[in-house]
Amino acid sequence: MAATASLEIVAADVPVARVLASLIADSDRRRTIRGVASQPARFRFSELRTRLLRDRVFEDSSRLITRLRRRGLLLEMPEGKGDKTFQIPYPEELRQLLLDEVARSEVVEPSALQPVPDESAEIRSMDSEFLDLLRDILHHRLEATVEFGRTFNVEQLSEYLRELFGDALYFDSLISLLQQYALADAPLLAPTGRTTGATGFHLALFGPPGTGKTFSIDDLVRGNPRTGVPAHGLAGRNRYCGGITPVQFLRVGASYTGRTFNFIVPEFNDWFKYRGMVEPLKLVMEQREVKWETTFGTVGPYTFRSFFSVNYNVRTAGAQDYWATIGDPNFAALEDRMLLRFHPMTRDRFRAVEAAAERLELGELDFALAGKIRDHLTLVHAIETGHPLVASKFRSKPVRLERSLYDQLRAVSEKALKTTSFPKFSPRLKSRAVRLAAAASLLTYFRDPTPGAITIGKRESEFARHFYEEEIRAREGRHGNAAG
Repeated sequence: MAATASLEIVAADVPVARVLASLIADSDRRRTIRGVASQPARFRFSELRTRLLRDRVFEDSSRLITRLRRRGLLLEMPEGKGDKTFQIPYPEELRQLLLDEVARSEVVEPSALQPVPDESAEIRSMDSEFLDLLRDILHHRLEATVEFGRTFNVEQLSEYLRELFGDALYFDSLISLLQQYALADAPLLAPTGRTTGATGFHLALFGPPGTGKTFSIDDLVRGNPRTGVPAHGLAGRNRYCGGITPVQFLRVGASYTGRTFNFIVPEFNDWFKYRGMVEPLKLVMEQREVKWETTFGTVGPYTFRSFFSVNYNVRTAGAQDYWATIGDPNFAALEDRMLLRFHPMTRDRFRAVEAAAERLELGELDFALAGKIRDHLTLVHAIETGHPLVASKFRSKPVRLERSLYDQLRAVSEKALKTTSFPKFSPRLKSRAVRLAAAASLLTYFRDPTPGAITIGKRESEFARHFYEEEIRAREGRHGNAAG
């Protein structure tokens, strides 16, 4: 049987799949006389319709039928003008595939009222971690941190990461650390003087397994003592969500009302084993009011002001083409609200990951700037968020937007639009590229001691343009929710 191991049908088609599996079993029995198949298994469309009505299944069955036909699992016969007849080349195999899809979708939805971690204690612990590091900086390394910040910029951070991981890998870690700076959610100041946004953004790294996604969003940020990787990210502002269910997260999120943290989700795919997760998570990512009602109770309402760093796996074909393995067709709406970074497993990337792992295990990676970067990031975050320990010493600064940056990014999108009449990338991408440039400019907070706004320089603009080009290419490589 030349079929994939999974149909990955959408949740709405599961009741149809259950009825169709039963019909296929009966059709297979009908063709068998004394244990010998006398003719190919087949059924009429009217039979399926009758069974659906009998079982009170009112979903449109044509979507699933079309999917099975495209895969060669059903063959439409030429006879029967008024009532379509379908032949089943592999009845037992198809029945098992359908039942597997039904079983996969029927993971029991966890109760909205089940116990969740003691989030108040978790937040107190994280606040204490942040406060301890900030006090240590102010008491022992303030002058050195400010001096480091006077010459620090995105180019120096890029070079440091490039020396560690090579050209094929450094960019992912760079974006992850820039998201850490962006968590300050510093205001974006338009040329008119109005505030039109803030630096914070959601980050998603996706690709096949083994391409270094988890290392970039977790190990480098929080550190990994087992492998000797020091933390580069914000202390006490990254909430690790490995093992937490999406329903638990929706309850936990209420504890973060009015606060800004980063939620690290290392296997985002697992959150979509549960039905109905896209819509509440979309509200979360848009920072709108969240209220989620289930048969077990109601979560919310509350407003979530934090951000996500996630990774998830996709199927790939070649260097750029990919299919999402998350079956929910609405998952693209979440992707559209995140800054995406595609991790294809090319030969160059394989060799780069292999070499970085060898150097890490042999102790050859020199994380010389880890402490200085973390101190600088923590101090800038405290200043931009108005922390009382630094409010009297430093003033928070907005990031000034300029028309020239938008012109550069528009040139990129126009170039891409010339290659297709039906673009797969959203206008939202440009706004995220702007936020990325603004986040990169926060590295230069100490360069100019004047109290005015931080400007987005040439380096930051070029970095955003480079990212925008790559993300457009990645979006154009998307082929739907599953390989057909």
